[in-house]
Amino acid sequence: MSTSLTDSTNRLAWLLDDLELDGVRFAVLLSDDGLRVAHSPGISKDEAERFAAAASGLRSLGKALGEFCGGFANTVRQNMTEYDEGMILITAAGAGTLLGVATTTDVDLGLVAHRMNDLAERVGRELGAAPRRDEFRRAETSL
Repeated sequence: MSTSLTDSTNRLAWLLDDLELDGVRFAVLLSDDGLRVAHSPGISKDEAERFAAAASGLRSLGKALGEFCGGFANTVRQNMTEYDEGMILITAAGAGTLLGVATTTDVDLGLVAHRMNDLAERVGRELGAAPRRDEFRRAETSL
């Protein structure tokens, strides 16, 4: 039995347990188009949904800037934005899925990035989410 990519009950929050580190405020697993899939205990569901939408937008901006780092086919590996009181990190976590993390300023970024990459690999295997536009195309062709 597979779990729906978006889950209002937050059943997939256990996937984010490895990111409960000193200096990590919260983690959110989201779809590429900005829907919350799961969130850690450090953030409410409503805030996680707002974060997911904003993180997806930031990811899109990163894609648009990729050409300036080598060409149009250049893909985004990770977004990292530093603020006065912390950082936001976003990385791909399987087809159609992203992982976003918010930190304080007092955080071991190397450890967080390592755990994010490990988790992204695991999430990709666990969920294997296909992009939504492919699902719509399949539905259209079956009509």
